[in-house]
Amino acid sequence: MPNSAYGVEPRLLRAFLAVADELHFTRAAARLYVAQQALSRDIRRLERELGAELFGRTTRQVTLTADGARLLPYARRAMEAQDELLTAFARPAAEHRPLLVDVNSPGLVTEQVLERARELAPQCELMARYESGLTGAAAELLAGRLDMSFGRFAGLDPAVRERLAHQPLRYEPMAIVLPDDHPLAALDAVPLDRLAGETVYAGAGNPRTPEWTDLARQLFAGRGIAVAPPAPLAVGREEFRRIMTKYRNPVLAGVDFPAMPGSVLRPLADPVPLSPVSLVWLKGREHPGITAVRAAARELARRNAWLTQPENAWIPATDALIMMSQD
Repeated sequence: MPNSAYGVEPRLLRAFLAVADELHFTRAAARLYVAQQALSRDIRRLERELGAELFGRTTRQVTLTADGARLLPYARRAMEAQDELLTAFARPAAEHRPLLVDVNSPGLVTEQVLERARELAPQCELMARYESGLTGAAAELLAGRLDMSFGRFAGLDPAVRERLAHQPLRYEPMAIVLPDDHPLAALDAVPLDRLAGETVYAGAGNPRTPEWTDLARQLFAGRGIAVAPPAPLAVGREEFRRIMTKYRNPVLAGVDFPAMPGSVLRPLADPVPLSPVSLVWLKGREHPGITAVRAAARELARRNAWLTQPENAWIPATDALIMMSQD
């Protein structure tokens, strides 16, 4: 009984087509840049897998058998399809595939970077995604499901950082979200020591954002500020309002955090804590869109002085060192 043809290797079909075209094993082998012995071996293997004799061989000539003639149109179509596949995923086409960029949340400066990149590379399709958390995004970058993201690069596991590239974008001043009737809500800026005794939500338990929770713990250490225990993530403006009203825990955020009902956003001061934001992508990955996003990030960071630290700033030493280096 013949073997199934489902596993026929494209190489064997290419060998068959070369011999069918040349009707000469020596010329077919030269055309494929293989030894004649290797070509003959491939033809015999194909015949075994199909359970059919494909060529008639004598000392003077090679001819197609009836089964060989029957295989010929199928083999040509199969090789044409493979050639089309390889062409579709050749580098020039791959460079123009859509690029997926996680900008974390609407209204952040990361959206400005993406918009400027679209202006710099109008031929590229740059798709925005809105999911917070660089740790979660890093796993998707490594798996090939995401192309670029933004966040605190120093907060990633060193083994993960080793496989990713980053470009510093901004030192974002940190802020606190308060219920609108909280005693500190009347201040224009909240000194850190005024949060002593408070329990502040900083994403504890969210598997996508441990880098943010770690930054909060370093900031709160020795200041009498507690990190709120893990809780389900509030998704949506009304759910945020409900949770804020019910639990009244201040929420650590960046100064660009979008306005939420029933709450106010106040920058933190004395010192001014900074959240270091980098543009992150898979090391070695090349795409015109990645080049454009990097150029947009450099341009906007320079124009807006995003990498200039304010006086009396706070940033972990590890973050400061990593933000001084880039790929």
